[in-house]
Amino acid sequence: MPLVEIDDLSVTYGARRAGRRSTGKAALADVSLDLHRGETLGLVGESGSGKTTLGRAVLGLVPVSAGAIRFDGEDITRADRRTRRRLSQRIQVVFQNPYLSLNPQRTVLQSVMETLASSPEVDRAEARARSLEMLERVGIPPASADRYPGAFSGGQRQRIAIARALVPRPDVVVCDEAVSALDLSIQAQVLNLLVDLQDELGLTYLFITHDLAVVRHLCHRVAVLRRGELVETGDTAAVCAAPAHPYTRTLLASAPVADPRLARA
Repeated sequence: MPLVEIDDLSVTYGARRAGRRSTGKAALADVSLDLHRGETLGLVGESGSGKTTLGRAVLGLVPVSAGAIRFDGEDITRADRRTRRRLSQRIQVVFQNPYLSLNPQRTVLQSVMETLASSPEVDRAEARARSLEMLERVGIPPASADRYPGAFSGGQRQRIAIARALVPRPDVVVCDEAVSALDLSIQAQVLNLLVDLQDELGLTYLFITHDLAVVRHLCHRVAVLRRGELVETGDTAAVCAAPAHPYTRTLLASAPVADPRLARA
């Protein structure tokens, strides 16, 4: 059974009733996807394609207009606040901008420990120990844990954000453009870290990106979204080698290449 099942999901922003007709902007329309335990599913598409909206729907951050989302067999489409608080231990997120995702007035250790606050079985001493261990695992020395985010580089901040997401020991991590704000060399380091952590911890990633090079490196399967609709899905290598949909071919053709002669072609 898939860990996450998305069935005919639709999300409409600004939906209102005008007589019998609904108005608003359709961000997703009848999208169906499965996410299996231990895999990385890449969501790709240009800006406005609906990929971030899909991730936010899984996280419960946007209202669903139609369809269903099931997590480990449980319908979470319209889960209440109490259920979402419980689910936050099992579904976590790493946002795009490491400079905005951390509170500048809280130390790194405080930010990481904060994600364990809703877990009643974890006391403060254990929360501190687990947070320090996870920071060290992502490459942040425990001696730096009492420093503030402003003392760290962008790549280090994203490592801290990853530690914060992983310390509750989640099953699924939604990575929303998690490396797009980083320099290329730092991107590679963070991507390799994500791969290593997935192997060590048995993580499942929903990886949202516009970068097909990242998809090739990280994702087992890929789903292509265009204007809120799913146009193609499949094994990453197969889709990249022989894309079936014209839009997927356009995305692949628009990706930059290092060879200037190939780029001109």
